[in-house]
Amino acid sequence: MHQSEHTNALISESSPYLLQHAHNPVNWHPWKEETLKQAQEENKLLLISIGYSACHWCHVMEHESFQDVKVAALMNEHFINVKVDREERPDIDQIYMNAIQLMKQGGGWPLNCIALPDGRPVWGGTYFSKDQWVEQLKQVADFYQNNPAVMKDYAQKVTEGIQQSDLISFNSQKLDVNWSDLDQTIANWQKQFDHLDGGMDRAPKFPLPNNYLFLMRYAHFKKNNPLHQHVQLTLDKMAFGGIYDQIGGGFARYSVDKNWKVPHFEKMLYDNAQLVSLYSEAYLAYKNPFYSKIVEEILDFIHRELSTTEGAFYAALDADSEGQEGKYYTWGKETLQTLLKSDYELFADYYNLDSKGYWENNQYILLRTESDLAFSKRHCLSIQSLQAKVSAWKHLLLEKREERIKPARDEKVLTSWNALMCKAYADAYLSFGKKEYLDRAVDNANFIFKHQMTPTYGLWHSHKDGKSSIEGFLDDYAFCIAAFIRLYEATFEDKWLNKASQLFDYTMRNFKDEESGMFFFTSEKDQPLIARKMEIYDSVIPASCSEMAKNAFILARYLNRNDLDRVASEMLNNMKERIPKYGSGYSNWATLYLNLLTPFYEIAIMGQDAQEKALKFHQKKYVPNKLLMGTSSKSSLSLLKDKKTSKSATIYVCSNKSCQTPTQNVNEAHTFIQ
Repeated sequence: MHQSEHTNALISESSPYLLQHAHNPVNWHPWKEETLKQAQEENKLLLISIGYSACHWCHVMEHESFQDVKVAALMNEHFINVKVDREERPDIDQIYMNAIQLMKQGGGWPLNCIALPDGRPVWGGTYFSKDQWVEQLKQVADFYQNNPAVMKDYAQKVTEGIQQSDLISFNSQKLDVNWSDLDQTIANWQKQFDHLDGGMDRAPKFPLPNNYLFLMRYAHFKKNNPLHQHVQLTLDKMAFGGIYDQIGGGFARYSVDKNWKVPHFEKMLYDNAQLVSLYSEAYLAYKNPFYSKIVEEILDFIHRELSTTEGAFYAALDADSEGQEGKYYTWGKETLQTLLKSDYELFADYYNLDSKGYWENNQYILLRTESDLAFSKRHCLSIQSLQAKVSAWKHLLLEKREERIKPARDEKVLTSWNALMCKAYADAYLSFGKKEYLDRAVDNANFIFKHQMTPTYGLWHSHKDGKSSIEGFLDDYAFCIAAFIRLYEATFEDKWLNKASQLFDYTMRNFKDEESGMFFFTSEKDQPLIARKMEIYDSVIPASCSEMAKNAFILARYLNRNDLDRVASEMLNNMKERIPKYGSGYSNWATLYLNLLTPFYEIAIMGQDAQEKALKFHQKKYVPNKLLMGTSSKSSLSLLKDKKTSKSATIYVCSNKSCQTPTQNVNEAHTFIQ
């Protein structure tokens, strides 16, 4: 057995990212109290290096610098070196990312930050070549030795900047909701639209599902056809592009170019979960069967490559295999000609094995430029025969690809990302009615109960090798609450709403900031860092604060709780003025704003076939401003207590504390909705 020449303190960790660095000559430590204490005792600067297992440039920097004995010697001499998995410790990542943005106006991973022994940052950046890295380390070490007072003064200023950057003050004025705020949001936002390839007119391009969920809903309420067209253009182009795995399903994290061609090949659970939810809702809005196919293929990928036997989901697949980025996903022409034989020319045209699909080293990224209908007409094929061929090609190539060395898989289970996937399965079930989707959502929720939830409704953040660890962050609670609410809508089992309610009350006790009405990202039980942050900006994942505000709005209606309605209104009121200036960064807040601007419907369905009728109601017509509730027997919900059940379920369409005439007809029920 091969013996490693070097082993450091990371060898005892469970994070795949930390374990990747356990045999570096750098004397890495995990982020622990003892490590910080050691830095203060030895009066050494902290070198905090943050990344994640699927990060390509993290691997490059490790190979170039952290595996180099001379570089390691320099790092070990002058610094206490700390490795952080940003997915395990998003709280630490937030602080030092914020520091770099304040110092350099940019950020990304790998994130490298040097801090005083007490954790206050003084210098930072992202990827550095070996020569740059060595030069910078020497300069910082020399400066600390010769000018400690100047460095401490600078650290204090940066720390104050971090502490103040996300501070939200309470808006004591009455909440005034009006369409002009969101109309202005769209007017500003659409100036940046890419009208050729969808998305924003820039590179790199990220999917940003919460952006398109809001835009789709706004377009629906305002009957804004150009905006509908932009949303559909974006959804089509993303699914046609190289960012989408045309053979195995699932999206990569982003594309490096403007036209969704060349992906950054890592595949993350959180992206694919949210994209399932987005395409499931888009199917209801546009009834495009292509969107149902995308959902089906993503979920096949999740089941095949990111699912555990216990009902949980792994975090990510690496960008690299055999040391090369994208090697697992790209194809050479000769291989394809051998596999496809007489079908090769048709395949080559369908997936653009020309200058459009060419990548590098005679390898091609499979991508599409037209719909099946347009392609079949051009080739005088029936749509059925084309789709049969495409299905056979995918099966053949997927089998062949399985023979390759696979990208590494990050096998930690993160509660927040699992909750996003749980909700995605429930969303897909509600849109398409496939029982297996609901079963997987329930299995995952049961995993979270069993392994990630304490008897007092606290949550653990991470689970690996049978062990749950790290106190949950606000996003764990926010996304679990949202998932359990959605599971209630899919099952009409009160227990899911009860769990969501208990989790919400737990966050009120442990995360709420009474001064601002917002929620901190960390619990008051957590070991304090140099700042206690709030997560307010919606990015590739919605901000945990915006998700909590949405949860408060929905739970207030289910549970008839005015206190939760007040939480939602206060939080939105604090953020309201920011939305028009930067819609993309506040799109989840804007979705909550839509709920307040439009009539919001409570659809109560009572009777033996309540669930089946709820599915029919949900799928019949796109109504995003609603919640579903019901029972086939009895329920503890106050809104259902006075309503009678019957053999054929009765539908009550209610809004603003009044209900329309009960009906057993789904079509008639829809006529009550504006």
